[in-house]
Parts: sequence; C-alpha cells; structure tokens
Amino acid sequence: MILKCVLNHELDRVFQALADPTRRGLVERLTRGPASVSELAAPLPITLAAVVQHLQALEACGLVRTEKVGRVRTCRIDPAGLRAAEDWLHERRTAWERKLDRLADVLDEETTT
Repeated sequence: MILKCVLNHELDRVFQALADPTRRGLVERLTRGPASVSELAAPLPITLAAVVQHLQALEACGLVRTEKVGRVRTCRIDPAGLRAAEDWLHERRTAWERKLDRLADVLDEETTT
C-alpha cells in the first residue's frame, strides 16, 4: 500500500508538471535532443529565470535531467520519468480495450440471436 501511494505521488507530480503548456513545450523540444537552458529559453516569450523554474519543476518530477559543465547547463529527457506516466496510461488503455471488446461480443451475440 505504501509503495502504491509513493508511485501515485510520483505520477501526480509528472502529470502536474505536464499540465503546464510551457513545460510540455520544453519536454517536446528535449525529445529532439539535449539543449542548453539558453537554447531552450531563446524562442520563448518568458524570462530566462522563468525557464529555469520550469526546468526545475521538470527535474523534480524526474522528466528532465540537467548537467552543468562550466557555465553551461545542458538539459535532456529522462526516459524513466516518462515511463511512469506511460505505464499508467497503458494500464488504463488496456482495461478499457478489454471492456469494449466484451461489450462488442455481447452486442454481436444479441444481433445474431
């Protein structure tokens, strides 16, 4: 039960982070490869400090990893962070597909009888 609560909390943090359109945009950009904070901030209509705050939120929930070399902080996607959300969505999709398949079977039986 405790493990489930911890996993749910982590999942909540991932979805909460992805609820923000700026953060989703940063994640989308990072799926194309690593980028510096400055590169990520350049096309956005917000301050560099705001981008850093968004990246901190993404890093805190495990979606993004950062590494500082000299004065440059490079960001990249952390696949493990996305996996929690992907697994949860897959479980929901599988459950609904099974239910819909059973419903289709029932409807097929009714139309053939």
